[in-house]
Amino acid sequence: MRSIDTGDVRLALREQGDPANPTVLLVHGYPDTHRVWDEVAGLLEPEFHVVRYDVRGAGESSAPAGIGGYRLDRLVDDLAAVLDAVGKSAVHLVGHDWGSVQGWAAAARLPGRLLSFTSLSGPGLAQWSEFLRTGGRREVAGQALRSWYITAFRMPVVPELAWRTFLPRLVALTRVAEGIEPREGDPAATLPADGARGLALYRANTSARAAGPGQVDVPVQVIEARRDRFISRPLVQALDRAAPQVWRRTIPAGHWAQRSHPATVARMIAEFARYTGAGAAPSRELRRSRAGEAGGPFDRRLVVVTGAGDGIGRATARAFAAHGAEVVCADIDLAAARDTVAGITARGGTGHAERVDVSSAEEMERFAREVLDRYGTPDIVVNNAGLAVAGAFLDHEVADWRRLIDVNLWGVVHGCRLFARQMADRGEGGHIVNVASVAAFMPTRVLPAYSTTKAAVKMLSDCLRAELAGQDIGVTAICPGFVSTGVARNATYRGVDRGLSERAVAARGYPPERVAAHILRAVHRNLAVVPVNAEGRFGYALSRISPGLTRRLARLGRPELLRRAGRPDRTDMGRPAAKD
Repeated sequence: MRSIDTGDVRLALREQGDPANPTVLLVHGYPDTHRVWDEVAGLLEPEFHVVRYDVRGAGESSAPAGIGGYRLDRLVDDLAAVLDAVGKSAVHLVGHDWGSVQGWAAAARLPGRLLSFTSLSGPGLAQWSEFLRTGGRREVAGQALRSWYITAFRMPVVPELAWRTFLPRLVALTRVAEGIEPREGDPAATLPADGARGLALYRANTSARAAGPGQVDVPVQVIEARRDRFISRPLVQALDRAAPQVWRRTIPAGHWAQRSHPATVARMIAEFARYTGAGAAPSRELRRSRAGEAGGPFDRRLVVVTGAGDGIGRATARAFAAHGAEVVCADIDLAAARDTVAGITARGGTGHAERVDVSSAEEMERFAREVLDRYGTPDIVVNNAGLAVAGAFLDHEVADWRRLIDVNLWGVVHGCRLFARQMADRGEGGHIVNVASVAAFMPTRVLPAYSTTKAAVKMLSDCLRAELAGQDIGVTAICPGFVSTGVARNATYRGVDRGLSERAVAARGYPPERVAAHILRAVHRNLAVVPVNAEGRFGYALSRISPGLTRRLARLGRPELLRRAGRPDRTDMGRPAAKD
């Protein structure tokens, strides 16, 4: 640590990394010190010259005399003094909380000295004022509730007393609630004094004049912490209009994302610095996050659909593409996948055809690696490929069970395991859709193996949803009833009438495009279980209200109408998997 004199205060300054490398300046918020960036700084150090300092009145820096010394223009002057002290004409600026507030002001007043600006959990005062003027009443009211402390901190005497008594403990508990364990240096030992002195930030910067200019002319990356208790999503989205070039990233974290998710925050900072500083090609995730270009929830999202050559898979792939997504269409039949892509591109969408046998762990691992290398980490994965065997349990062969478990269950396991790992490693959330069936909760004596695998898929989805929720990865089980797809045509039949099954599905007349619409809605709303069509909703409701009745209904019917004379049919074992 060294100190620099700005005229009215001395700032404690820390540098690490090679000064010849591009410089990243990390500015902390209130009531933190530069130590809140320890983990992120350590991750950036091998590639960047990392500079941090304690802002005036915090940590080891001295405090100005009087509230006027905390005006925003004085904070920006301090930032410029730090740049001069480290001998850098231009840097990549990163600010959190009040560090971000002064970062927006610096981006407007010192544009020539900033190569880029990354904002985390802190709009500028000008951007805040603009949001209050132009935001919807409900949005403004929601943000006002989150910002209750602003009014409280402007009160006389009481906030100072709070910082001397219970507020330091409350700050520590708030971080623990975000999954952040206290460590040496954070919260700082100076927290009570820093909190009390820093109240002047709120008292000195509340007038419209303090806000300063609102529009900035440097590339801006806004990292949206989705669980931030103090910043609402509408306010973050309003920042898209604050600069000509804005990229908005999301992270499943609370207010102190740099502490709870340091690797993800450091990666985002590094990607943006490489792109805006050295002119490197933007990462796929950064390219898709450009604000102002996306018109809907699926624009420029990367979607992977298995079993995309026909039926529900094809309809889902085309639906996502029609809403602006880039879709990887995977199928065991490459020609069918290419046909799906041809339909997508003919409508102006973007699609890629890939062949994969979802039952093979080796092929799925290769496929997942190729998706990552060629297209990036998927935002949405739809595990749809499946097949059916119809007939009594005693007519099923061991090979039937193995094939259904390999495709219907292991295929979903492989897709979840491989792509959930990619989503978790990226740290920006995602969504997984597993196509199950009404058979998952409605027993039947003609689909024992199929129903067993689909029930397992639903349970797997429920378990994964609980496990991955903390990483902002949603999981949905889609449970359709009868749908007009090739599942009945391509099924294996064991002693039951193929024609009757095919006629029943055809008579139902429920198109796969309607299932696809349910899938898109489920992803957008992050729904857990979605029963589709009348029989799906009826079966799901009945299974929850009266499981015993569903078991009794499974006994009804006249199986002799389904059973054919002669030996069970064994002619369909070589058929390819249907797209369920």
